[in-house]
Formats: sequence, C-alpha cells, structure tokens
Amino acid sequence: MKTHDIDFGYTSDHARKNANAVLPKIQCWPNQYKRNYTIRIELPEFTSVCPKTGLPDFGVITIEYIPNKLCLELKSLKYYLLEYRDMGIFMENIANKILDDVVKACKPKCATITASFTPRGGLRSVIIASYDEKKGYGKKSN
Repeated sequence: MKTHDIDFGYTSDHARKNANAVLPKIQCWPNQYKRNYTIRIELPEFTSVCPKTGLPDFGVITIEYIPNKLCLELKSLKYYLLEYRDMGIFMENIANKILDDVVKACKPKCATITASFTPRGGLRSVIIASYDEKKGYGKKSN
C-alpha cells in the first residue's frame, strides 16, 4: 500500500470541531492616537488540543494590528486565549478564529495572526491569517 492510499480517518467533523466555539468577549479601550502604529502581542506558551487524538499542541501566538478607534484590553485577551487550553481544534482554525474575534472586537485597520506551533512528527506548522479593513481577509497590508 502506498502512503497516499492510506485513510488517516480525519473527517469534516474533525475539521469543523470548535471552529465556531463561543469564547469570552475580548474587551477594548479607546485608542488615544489617530496616527498609524503597530501593536504586537505575543503569547509564547499557547496550548490547545488536537480534535482527533486529544494530544496537546504547543505554540506561540502573535497578534499584530494597527488600531483604529479601539485597542485590545490584555486581561480579557488573556482569558480569551486561555479558553483554547483544553479545546479540541485544528491549528489552522485557531489562527483564523483568533483573527475573526480580534477583528470583531476592535475593528482594526489591519491585523495579522501568526500561530507557530512546536514541531510534531518533524513537521512545524506556521499559520498566518490576515485582515485589512480596505481589502478584507487574506491580503496583508503594506
């Protein structure tokens, strides 16, 4: 049997698991400056769980954004991110869900979420999800 013929048993239910989970609200506070400036928030000890195996995933989450009228409040963001600790969710869904929730919370001019996970089986996954208020999702602003 060739490797590409093996069924690893992942289903669309695994892929969707917790992608739409309702998490604690991320609070914000008013931005005091009209100029463009970048805020970078790093969580070097992020953990979640594989939705199929239940094994832990470890990584670094970086949230980088240019605020518009609001800035993310860090304590609520920390509680939000801690909800992923025991959640079964794919790495790709983590980056995209965090991006969706950050955009919903503070409506930034642009935002990029980088989720860099510890290698598993010799493979490192780095997921980058971006938003730009003028271009929408998927295109990094310059």
